[in-house]
Amino acid sequence: MGVSTTTQDGVAEIVVAAPPVNALTVAGWYELADAVVAAGRDPEVGAVVLRAEGRGFNAGVDIKEMQSSDGHTALVGANRGCYAAFAAVYDCEVPVVAAVHGFCLGGGIGLAGNADIVVASQDAYFGLPEVDRGALGAATHLARLVPQHLMRAMVYTCRNVTADELHHHGSVLEVVPADELRAKAMEVAAGIAAKDRYVIRRAKESLNGIDPIDVKRSYRYEQGFTFELNLVGAGDEHRDAFVAKGAE
Repeated sequence: MGVSTTTQDGVAEIVVAAPPVNALTVAGWYELADAVVAAGRDPEVGAVVLRAEGRGFNAGVDIKEMQSSDGHTALVGANRGCYAAFAAVYDCEVPVVAAVHGFCLGGGIGLAGNADIVVASQDAYFGLPEVDRGALGAATHLARLVPQHLMRAMVYTCRNVTADELHHHGSVLEVVPADELRAKAMEVAAGIAAKDRYVIRRAKESLNGIDPIDVKRSYRYEQGFTFELNLVGAGDEHRDAFVAKGAE
């Protein structure tokens, strides 16, 4: 598993590779957060592309790690790690372009929803399976991608939406064939990086400042209900069932 960063012509490309499905461990979430923060602080960087290798963009937290750990250490770690990574994308000093392919689920929604721009491949789909996993969270970020009533329906039913649907809502900038995704994301980011670096950084700061929702506080509120679900046993019940199903 790893998070790598390469920088060229003012664009920092951050790539996540955590086989088999890019479900990140606690350490992985913090590693991603650190990479995004570092890229934004680099004065030579004018934009960031966040993408992944493998079958999909991101499948959320590593539930197997969580269920194999004693006590609530991994649960608390995953919650804090996700919070750190989502906040890093939102607070990144330069615009972040998320390049989404395949599945974008759970924590993936937190990353894409907090990105400044999303481009997606034709096979991309987005969803929050949290209710089926005995958890809550990232509805804050899903609400930045879809209208309010669709967001609620997606949370309650765990249904997914396609990249084309999000393009219709205006939250995905462009939908392209999978083999063109990286090039399109880099093209969009390069156009931003070509602008005055100081002005772009102030533009990012100003847009965050007028955001009607405090995404960090809102997400932290959601996380409180995940802890409640764990206290009553619902979290472990559903996660154990998920792990057992994967072992069948």
